[in-house]
Amino acid sequence: MTSLLVSRRACVSVQVGSVHIGGQAPVAVQSMTNTDTADIAGTVQQVVELAQAGSELVRLTVNNEESAAAIPHIRERLDALNIAVPLVGDFHFNGHKLLTQSPACAEALAKLRINPGNVGKGAKRDTQFAQMIELACTYQKPVRIGVNWGSLDQELLSQMMDDNASAAQPLSTEALMQEAMIQSALSSATRAEALGLRHDQIILSCKVSGVQPLIAVYRELARRCDYPLHLGLTEAGMGIKGTVASAAALAILLQEGIGDTIRVSLTPEPGASRTQEVMVAQEILQSLGLRSFAPSVIACPGCGRTSSDIFQHLARDIQDYIRQRMPEWRARYPGVENMSVAVMGCVVNGPGESKHADIGISLPGNGESPAAPVYEDGERKTTLKGEQISQEFQALVEDYVSRRYGQ
Repeated sequence: MTSLLVSRRACVSVQVGSVHIGGQAPVAVQSMTNTDTADIAGTVQQVVELAQAGSELVRLTVNNEESAAAIPHIRERLDALNIAVPLVGDFHFNGHKLLTQSPACAEALAKLRINPGNVGKGAKRDTQFAQMIELACTYQKPVRIGVNWGSLDQELLSQMMDDNASAAQPLSTEALMQEAMIQSALSSATRAEALGLRHDQIILSCKVSGVQPLIAVYRELARRCDYPLHLGLTEAGMGIKGTVASAAALAILLQEGIGDTIRVSLTPEPGASRTQEVMVAQEILQSLGLRSFAPSVIACPGCGRTSSDIFQHLARDIQDYIRQRMPEWRARYPGVENMSVAVMGCVVNGPGESKHADIGISLPGNGESPAAPVYEDGERKTTLKGEQISQEFQALVEDYVSRRYGQ
């Protein structure tokens, strides 16, 4: 890791339930439900899915009395299921009222998220922000002050635009917007501390939906404060677009040592699982070598030597099998998340890659002998043939995990 990465991560540490954010703690993965929070059963089910997929914090919308009343019941049901993931309450416009009316909601949440652009308007803004911070102090809850360029404090922006118009060297519109976001976050944090919130109870975020603006904002924010930073490309989009854009932005910042917790804000396909955003966040961190969540499956892309799709099916099957087994493996086999598995399609790179992996298989390409050698720790273990290669290889992986990590 670079010295910049190490030095930046030595920022303030904030405890959110059982999770530490910042300091020397690993970068944490977050997600957010998209259920109606008042639907207790549906929300519990989705939180369980997200937590089991590896989300270390889960944020829930708290936007009305019904959702606020549901929060303590959601927490109780999760505890009964031994799901200890901290819950974060996402508040806009009326959070001061909801937390005042529902003390049990405030007690059940591990962290509050406040958007200074949506906390109130005019004279009410300062009063309602103060109420939220005072409630956080009363219940000893950390706060993420989350600025979003889609809901930026318009009074602050208007004032800065007026000042910029008369400046000797005015900023561009984009640069002014970025500076307004940074000032909103930092001034809100300063005020929160003046109201009694401790320095080690504050996390900041400044989210935009463009890759280059996000990088620019977080570089400057990191330069000007030592609060832990929550990273995320807001409204990243669907599928490949959202995945690639999030990876491009977050990877650059994380490599520079900027960011202490991340969320990948993917728009899910209709009816698709919400857990996709968790897996993408994990893959970003694992690809950078910052965290290990599950064994890495190395697979070749295929070429004219591999016109058969057998290795494609095998790569998919073993990856699905590993994800399915990880909840149990994680509990029984410490270190298994660092394992590497190779699924290769022909003799060109197959044997070499398989030997480099902890366990690997090299399938026959076009014109090769219809046999698939399996390697463990660099040594040829056995050779598989026939129609059951996928199932047999899964059994070999299971046996390897038991022997290697079960000691």
